[in-house]
Amino acid sequence: MSNTPSELRYSEEHEWVKDEGDTVRIGITHFAQSELGDIVFVELPEVGDEIKADQPFGSVESVKTVSELYAPISGKVVEVNDDLDDSPEFVNESPYEKAWMVVVEPADKSEIENLMDADAYISMTNED
Repeated sequence: MSNTPSELRYSEEHEWVKDEGDTVRIGITHFAQSELGDIVFVELPEVGDEIKADQPFGSVESVKTVSELYAPISGKVVEVNDDLDDSPEFVNESPYEKAWMVVVEPADKSEIENLMDADAYISMTNED
């Protein structure tokens, strides 16, 4: 299942989380970008902003619709992927590599354990 990397954790809102030690990297899944269609604009928070689990932290605009991004965990934004300003198509081309959205210093690292593993996420997306 190359479209759902096994080392990541997943939220019900189709965000992925990569544990990088003191920080986590967050983006949207291959499934989410394929449902949205061609991404034309990405709105992200600023470095220093606090994000809260299950609350919107930005949005992705496609040709079809605008979708809010929901924080999979709470924490402080320490890095933002500015490449998406000029190249929102990275979300479609490379959702797990080039199109990460933010790097966050988690408020509570154990929140990651509440997220789905790849198998659970695959099961969820196959059901709907």
